[in-house]
Amino acid sequence: MSKEHYDKLERMYLQANINTQIFDTTTVRISEEMAQIGLKISNKYFHALGAIHGSVYFKLLDDAAFFAVNSMVKDVFVLTSSFNINLLRPANTGIITAVGKVKFKSRNLFVAEATLYNEDGKEIAFGTGNFTKSKIELSEKIGYL
Repeated sequence: MSKEHYDKLERMYLQANINTQIFDTTTVRISEEMAQIGLKISNKYFHALGAIHGSVYFKLLDDAAFFAVNSMVKDVFVLTSSFNINLLRPANTGIITAVGKVKFKSRNLFVAEATLYNEDGKEIAFGTGNFTKSKIELSEKIGYL
């Protein structure tokens, strides 16, 4: 693929409502079959015990795996068809980073995995998902610009 494609995917990600209105300190880097997403921890993501809620882990892992797959697909938006996560340890300070990589690809199915690391480089969660091509064209209409 091309750097232009990766740049457009990065802009699309950063401009999504969820990332501008809820996850406002997100960073993203997309390259061939890989994506890295970072988030500065804020207490607004905490559950009652003072650590990040599992839904934040899920979002970052799914996003990293998703964009690793979409790095390979230049014409349409991909869709997550399933995603499973494993939570290993809590996080409540610093920056967490999800790294997604494509593990398998065929005409209609992509499998990607993502690992979430804390600021010290310790693995705090991981997940694996299945993705498929949609019929939604990558276009300015969905922020691909």
